[in-house]
Order: sequence, then structure tokens, then C-alpha cells
Amino acid sequence: MSDQSTSTTASGESTADDPADPSPTAVPVVALDGVTFGYTATPVVEDVSLTVAPGEYVAVVGPNGSGKSTLMQLMLGLLAPDAGAARLFGEPADRFDDGERIGYVAQHAGVAKEMPITVREVVEMGRFPHVGFGRLSSADRAIVERALDTVGMAGFADRRVTRLSGGQRQRAFIARALAGEADLLVLDEPTVGVDAESVEAFYELLASLNDRGITVLLIEHDLGAVVEHADRVVCLNREVYYDGPTDEFVRSDALARAFGAGAGALADAGVDG
Repeated sequence: MSDQSTSTTASGESTADDPADPSPTAVPVVALDGVTFGYTATPVVEDVSLTVAPGEYVAVVGPNGSGKSTLMQLMLGLLAPDAGAARLFGEPADRFDDGERIGYVAQHAGVAKEMPITVREVVEMGRFPHVGFGRLSSADRAIVERALDTVGMAGFADRRVTRLSGGQRQRAFIARALAGEADLLVLDEPTVGVDAESVEAFYELLASLNDRGITVLLIEHDLGAVVEHADRVVCLNREVYYDGPTDEFVRSDALARAFGAGAGALADAGVDG
């Protein structure tokens, strides 16, 4: 994991002052300022402020029902906050229309696992925001083939998605994001139902993509995987309990406060505190 300069004060506020950070003039990929949202009168997310800089690898963790998925929808502009402001690549998130900059990988890879289409056809969908539904050019097809090769799925390009394992299906959807030339890769518990060996290979792939400069934003229930792979952790239970470097998260009491768990929770997840 790379060094991450964001640290957490006693009040839970984060600071960032490492000169190795991206230029302070760089536009954040995500910027939330006092964001509050509720489906009813009770907020699901309350007064959340955070930024994600280009090239970061950030994991959002929290107990079931803590607002993680809602927070991600606010970040992506799929929901508009009741209070506060959410910006995506410098624009109001709910009005952002440059969708090709974002690659989204959902839990279980969604509907496509039931669709009679090939891996290559899934990946070609990543080019549609650039070219519409017309014929792909030779340059577009070269981008698709490169994406397949990057995720190790070139040998499966003509296989139906219905015949893939869970890990292979997730790789196909990452390839679709790469074919779209996404700057931000958003993953919502992508390894649920994926076998342990494939999970490790999956996280190695994410690390290599992050090394290439792609911003990774991950919601993950597996705390062990988060601690091993992410550079920065945002711990959420309606409000932010921690936002900072992963190694400091392990030593903090944020997990116990957010999860209402004892100090053994990380150990139970396979993490040494």
C-alpha cells in the first residue's frame, strides 16, 4: 500500500497535508461537503464531508445498513443530497453527464450473468458512450482487445457470460470499464460469492489498475481484504467514524465505535490489530 496523508483527529475530522499528495489544484474525483440524505425523515447518511483525489484507492466499510451503498449513489449522482453538496469531477454529481469516465462493477455483476452474450460483447459495451450503438472502428476494437488482455480474459472472449465463474464475470465487467477508458472504477462488494483464490487475483488486478492511475472506490464487507489492499479507509455508520490511512484504521477504535463491536472484530476478520 502507498502512503496516504489523510489522518483523523480526535473528533473524527480528517486532515491532508502530505506534500506527496496530488497537486492541491487538481480537481477531486469526488467531493462531498456536509452531505445528508434520507429516504424518510431519518437520515441514512448524515453530514458527510470527504474528498477522493485522482489516483487514490479508497475503501468504504461499515456494518449492514450503515449507508455505504447510499453514500456511493450520492457520490455518483444517482441520488441528490437533502443537504450539502456532492461534486463529481468538479461538477454537481446529480448533473454529471460524462458517464464514460466512470466504470461501475456491481455485486454479482448484475443482469449480464443471465444474458446470452459473450465476454467480448460485454466489453464492447464500454465503447458505446464514445461511439453510440453504431459499428465499432478498428481503433475501438483494438481498445476492447487490450482491455480483455489486461484483465486476463482474452482467452474467454468468445465464451458466453453465463458460463463464467463469479471471478471471471467480475473481470469481464472491469474490462468493460477499461474499454470505456474510465478514470474512476467503482466497485460495490464485488467479491461476494467469488472463491478465495479468485478473490486474491481480483485484488491483484485492482492494484495494478490503481498503479496505472485509475482511481478505485470500493465498498467491501471483507475487512481483511480492505486492510491488505486499500490505501485509505472511510468507516461509515450514517456518519463518518474514520477517514484516513489503512494502517492507522487498524490501530484506531473506529471499528468498535462504528460496528458496536469489541476489539476482537478485526481479529475475527483475519486482521491483526
